[in-house]
Amino acid sequence: MNLLYGTTNPGKLASMNRALAPLGLTLTGLAELDVPLPPVEETGTTLLENAEQKARAYYAAFGRPVFSCDSGLYFDELSDAEQPGPYVRRVGGRSLTDAEAQEYYAALARRHGGRLTGRFRNAIFLMADGETCFSSMDESLASPPFWLVETPHPRHVEGFPLDAMSVDPATGRYHYDMGVALADQPCIYEGFRAFFRGILPQLKGKV
Repeated sequence: MNLLYGTTNPGKLASMNRALAPLGLTLTGLAELDVPLPPVEETGTTLLENAEQKARAYYAAFGRPVFSCDSGLYFDELSDAEQPGPYVRRVGGRSLTDAEAQEYYAALARRHGGRLTGRFRNAIFLMADGETCFSSMDESLASPPFWLVETPHPRHVEGFPLDAMSVDPATGRYHYDMGVALADQPCIYEGFRAFFRGILPQLKGKV
């Protein structure tokens, strides 16, 4: 079964494909369609609202089952007003490149003694047809806590700038040195697999 994944980020597409392959699901990313994409404002006040806006826009444009995700980053050391939340890469009214994002968060970590304790939270919204939709912002979709440090790891995966700055609190080692990127944590994979496993019977016949 193939689904349209509402992202142009090649890293996110590859990561989600790895997560869902055991369920027999394959994904097509927006960039692979090679057509103009509808603009999506992402004006929601929650991660789930943003994921829904994207999924509905892409379903309206392409008329095929599509799901979108939205992620937010939250740090223990920051006040509510300071949290990146859903605007992980949008700072000062513009979207940061990978290099700019690393510079921005390195400076943020530096102001807090060289590291911050963070966690990514995720939301998912799937449009199966014009009436049937599924969504979740369950805790199982969130990453485990990690340290975000000011010095990036030499390895860099396009689309995941902060993975290179993530350290496992239990060992003090970069996730990349442990052989598993933050985005590929088994618990995150299982959270997304559980979501799709629960809705697959209802998707059959619609895809």
